Amino acid sequence: MIVVENLHKHFGGIHAVDGASLRIETGSITGLIGPNGAGKSTLFNVIAGLFPPTSGRVFLDGQDITGLEPHQLFAQGLLRTFQIAHEFSTLSVRDNLMMVPGNQQGESLWSTWVHRTAVREQERALRERADEVIEFLQIAHLSDAPAGSLSGGQKKLLELGRTMMVDAKVVFLDEVGAGVNRTLLNTIGDAIIRLNQERGYTFCVIEHDMDFISRLCDPVICMAEGKVLAQGSAQEVKSNEAVIEAYLGTGLKNREAQA
Repeated sequence: MIVVENLHKHFGGIHAVDGASLRIETGSITGLIGPNGAGKSTLFNVIAGLFPPTSGRVFLDGQDITGLEPHQLFAQGLLRTFQIAHEFSTLSVRDNLMMVPGNQQGESLWSTWVHRTAVREQERALRERADEVIEFLQIAHLSDAPAGSLSGGQKKLLELGRTMMVDAKVVFLDEVGAGVNRTLLNTIGDAIIRLNQERGYTFCVIEHDMDFISRLCDPVICMAEGKVLAQGSAQEVKSNEAVIEAYLGTGLKNREAQA
């Protein structure tokens, strides 16, 4: 689904992404881990079009998408969420979902005058779809609540729901568990698994909670200092000497020497 080839992103003298290459297979839930400052979110931002790469290429389904704008990638089914949820706080949960699809007829003043029936029909269909998403995510009791009143975990569910309002191919989730209690995190995990298994979504997930990563993700990719350090199953990556070194600052050989 996604191929990243020798990707670099520099901010002045800082090499946030420094020659990263990786593949995200169609139908997978791929985990992306690494210490703070490893370049994970910057990698997401480059793939999703928020930052242009300094060099390197990104491909979606074999098509070169390097440097495309976020709205262009959105139209091709590549979506991302953020560490901090970006909701329209004064609008209801349902309205937040209904706003997601682009090119709505109601956005045109001319259409609201001349094509009123078509506008109403599209709005009805969007409302039905939003209610289906709300039911899928088990937040029907929050349908009419202002999105700004939701807890952090509920806002993460709402962000996931936005990806369901369009025909997403691949979704990049950035620290979906940050600040989320264990019960809601399990609910989010269940929704991701169902979207993957029942609707064919491909996911790439940045997360520091290794229990969450181990439950959902195969393969797992570890980054450090802007580079891909290791890839494999969650257990393989967790036991990798270079990964231990990157996270703890001391590998097995150093620990043995200290002992």
